[in-house]
Parts: sequence; C-alpha cells; structure tokens
Amino acid sequence: MPRRFFACFGRESASKTSSGERNNATADVSAEEQRHGGPVLVELFSSQGCATSPEAELVMSRLGRGDFDGPDLPPVVVLGFHVDYWDYMGWKDPFGSSQWTVRQKAYVEALKLDTMFTPQVVVQGRAQCIANDENALLAAIKDAPRFPAPTFQATFRSPTTDSLQVSLTGALRSKVDNRGANVMVALYESGLVTDCPKGENKGRVLSNDFVVRKLEKLCTVKDISAKKTVSGTVSFSLWQGFNGSKCGVVVFVQDSSHQIFGSQNFQLPDNI
Repeated sequence: MPRRFFACFGRESASKTSSGERNNATADVSAEEQRHGGPVLVELFSSQGCATSPEAELVMSRLGRGDFDGPDLPPVVVLGFHVDYWDYMGWKDPFGSSQWTVRQKAYVEALKLDTMFTPQVVVQGRAQCIANDENALLAAIKDAPRFPAPTFQATFRSPTTDSLQVSLTGALRSKVDNRGANVMVALYESGLVTDCPKGENKGRVLSNDFVVRKLEKLCTVKDISAKKTVSGTVSFSLWQGFNGSKCGVVVFVQDSSHQIFGSQNFQLPDNI
C-alpha cells in the first residue's frame, strides 16, 4: 500500500466510530448472554514512529488495568499490535511487524475504510475509532456485542529455554456454523520501556503494555456446538530477555469476516 494512504492521527482528528457490514454470525447466543457475556476484545494498532501513538498507548494501559471500570462498562481484553509502516520515519519500532500491518489492513478492508492510520483501535472486530479519543473508545466498547468467554483450561511448559508451549482444553461457549472460525492465541508483554533517540518521538521515553509478541492459530472449528470440547497446543519461540512475569496469553475466536466471538485472558505461571 502506498505511503500516501497512511496517516497518524491525534485527538483533534475525526473520531467517528465506524462499523463494517454485519455478516451472518458464526456464534449463536441469546440477547441475555450478550448482555452478561464475557470481555470485549480491544485491539490497538500503534507505532513508536507515530507522534500521537504514545498518548493512545497510555489510554490502553489505563484501560487494561481497569482505570475506566464502571457499572456500564464491560470488562475488556487489550492487545497492542505495533505496525511497521512508520519505520521509514527515522525510528524502527522494535516491536513492529509486517504481520501486524497485514492484520490491520484486513480490518481496514473488512470495515470498508479508506485509509490505514495510527493510533487506531478495533473493538470486537466490528467497530473502530482513533485510539486516543477516550469518549469514542469507551462508546465503542459499551456498544459492542458481547459473547460468553471460552472456558479453556491452560497448561504451560517450556521444553527449551527459548520456547513456550501452551496447551488448551475447553468449550468455546458459542455455536460455530459451517463457515467456521479460528481459535487464535496471542502472547503479549507489558511493562516495556524504550528510549527513542530518533524519529517523531525523538528524546522521549516510550512505555508500552499488552504488546503482542507472538500470534498463533490453535485450530479451526466448524459445525460445533457451544458445549463441545476443543483442544490444542501452540508453540511460541521466545525472544531475548523474555520475562514470564511481564507476559500473558489471550485466546480469542475470530471468523472469516474478522469478527470476534469471545476471548479469554491468562497470566503466565510464576515458574515459566
């Protein structure tokens, strides 16, 4: 995608929440279950090369630790994806990946947007807004459909010093039709601090939480009931300086139209 389609937006930019066309759902849950369902998945697309992303990162950190909790705000699961298309501006984001740029582009297409930009949030795969606009973000979360959280039990082991295996067994608690859905597993890291000597954030100390370091598919499911047991194992290669106490795992169900039908969050055990 040409650079002219990229943008870096601040709070003053348009913050209207956008939604894609509703597709036939692959999850079958009642209105009551949606009202009292599991957490809402909030995905941030950010870059250390974008001057307005640090403000959005702070909002996401506060959101993830519960600073915005209230009686009308559902629980959330936060994941941060650092894209790589601002690396040419003088600072290469150490957490940036073309894989996350591709993921954002898929949302841009699914939500019928005209441009890719940072910082952007996508809520339940169905709505998006500028990430540093707190009002738009909280409104999108409150308006998001909710689904029961999966009931996975997780087992963690490290076969080698540079690998992590996560085995999961449980029910999705949503019926999946014959079009299928993917069960995805993200490994994220919080408490990251980076001195930025170049680029638009030159001279700043950047803090990042819930940064996705790895993303793997556990399995693809099709034509299964909400109570059917699903099992699988994913393996992650670990990075230098890996610290399990700063990391967690998120499991989420996503269909081919990129909509989310449930998510579950795990902290890594102390002995990993």
